[in-house]
Amino acid sequence: MLKAIAEIAQELDCGNDCYYHPTSHEIISIPNFSNFFDEEEFQECFKDELQAVEKNRPDFIKIEVVESKESFKIMKLFVDQLNDTRYQAELESILENKKPFQNFKNSIDNSDFREEWFAFKKLQLEKIVAMQLNEAKGIVK
Repeated sequence: MLKAIAEIAQELDCGNDCYYHPTSHEIISIPNFSNFFDEEEFQECFKDELQAVEKNRPDFIKIEVVESKESFKIMKLFVDQLNDTRYQAELESILENKKPFQNFKNSIDNSDFREEWFAFKKLQLEKIVAMQLNEAKGIVK
């Protein structure tokens, strides 16, 4: 189960919605439709995955890409737990100004906290996935 949670969290981080089958542990990942401009192209590219989900929809638990509000909350949690007060203040300022996602990413990518951020975000996404699976079927303890 932990492996499935980690895999789903990684797919969500890549912008994919996931469908998890709790009996077979199958995971079907499909890019979030809002990322596509052409519905026909989307339907064609992911025909097999869409058919597999449609065929057994009641058996799958859908876990959607994390909304920007939730992503922002994860960034804020990361900033709040930093021990480097100078960098913490810099990131707080970034989150309060225009283009917080882009500027946060740019700052993190050019900092000593890059790996710490990725580990933190991965853990937070895994918590979200576990909570959603638990709420859906009571399958994660």
